[in-house]
Amino acid sequence: MTAPASVRFAGLRDKPTRTYIGFGMLGMMGDNIEHVITYWVMWQMFHSPLLAGFAVVSHWLPHLFLSVWFGSLADRYDCRRIIQAAQATFMAVSVGWGVLFVTGTLQPWHCCVLLVLHGLASATWHPAEQMLLHDFASPDNLPSAVRLNSTGRSLGMLLGPLVGAVLLVTAGPDIGIFINVLAFVPMFLFMFVTRFTGHTRDGAAPRVRVAMRDAFSAVREVRSIPNLVMMIALAGATSLLIGVALAPLMPEFAARLGEGNAGFAYAALMGASAVGAVIGGVLLESARWFRPTVRVAIVATIVFAVATLAFALSGNYLFSLLMLFIGGIASLVSTSTEQTIVQLDAPAAIRGRVLGLYGMSSMGLRAGSGLTIGVLGTLIGVQWAVGLSALLLAVLAVAMLVYARTRRLAAAG
Repeated sequence: MTAPASVRFAGLRDKPTRTYIGFGMLGMMGDNIEHVITYWVMWQMFHSPLLAGFAVVSHWLPHLFLSVWFGSLADRYDCRRIIQAAQATFMAVSVGWGVLFVTGTLQPWHCCVLLVLHGLASATWHPAEQMLLHDFASPDNLPSAVRLNSTGRSLGMLLGPLVGAVLLVTAGPDIGIFINVLAFVPMFLFMFVTRFTGHTRDGAAPRVRVAMRDAFSAVREVRSIPNLVMMIALAGATSLLIGVALAPLMPEFAARLGEGNAGFAYAALMGASAVGAVIGGVLLESARWFRPTVRVAIVATIVFAVATLAFALSGNYLFSLLMLFIGGIASLVSTSTEQTIVQLDAPAAIRGRVLGLYGMSSMGLRAGSGLTIGVLGTLIGVQWAVGLSALLLAVLAVAMLVYARTRRLAAAG
């Protein structure tokens, strides 16, 4: 794997790259603002764990089944137009939620349809977004740009709940969801003015038919690259066992811990992870000693799992905030490290498909966390369901760490 750039924040030295990373983070933040507002409204209106679980499943299934195919599209076509199609869909879905909120006509089936469309937009966007970064960044600054882009996307995922909670408390869901549309506009417009296509560095992409069997041909090549296999497997385990389980259930945790002020407790709990992510992101790029390695990703996942377990079992509000804060730092370090390794180790000819495969694992398997929310949570309670999932993730991550160390020692011997 290419060594990271030694200059701190080297990926931000080039203005187009800096702009692209910033707009990408803003779009990811808007993606997650929508989750916070809509999950809150759905819970308040329907109080249904099964609906919350179905919302998770219906949103993430497009990532599971179509990410590799969308990655193949990014390998073959102009990534600017793919990104614009995704951003336009995000905006339309937010407007759709807003109209239903204002008119008071929201029904469970509306929620499911809009979440599926949102999931399709997200699955379409991510492979093309990461492909385009390789055009923006200069060769010397590429490692840092990859790391910063990964950090920015992770920050957007974790800052979204904070901003969404603030909008929910200050503007209300009706106005807040319309304000969220603005988060997608900058990237949509920027794609009209940039000359990069996702293939400028390597030449024009061939405009040929994209078959599903061709999309999954990347799987055969990935098997021969151990670091890619480890990162894809680690991301998949995290997504399957915890995924986005905490977000739709946070209103219930807030009611249990909020001591009579569930709305404020919800905002603070959602924001704790985001604050941890901000601090973790700054430390990640500013530390000269940091190297994106398999060991770093696995250890960070273990910390995230233990913090989530402690949060699930906690009955103390301040301790719960602390655990979410620590979990936010660990989650960002783990996710950013995984993404950096995948992007830098992926063969250039199939980079989009490898990124799609990683997206299928890291995002698509989040649909499985809907089973935790909807089924296991109904049977044993959401507190124990989240705790059991976190414990299992910690055990699997420790096993992966032992395996990685054994493989490294065998290679050295």
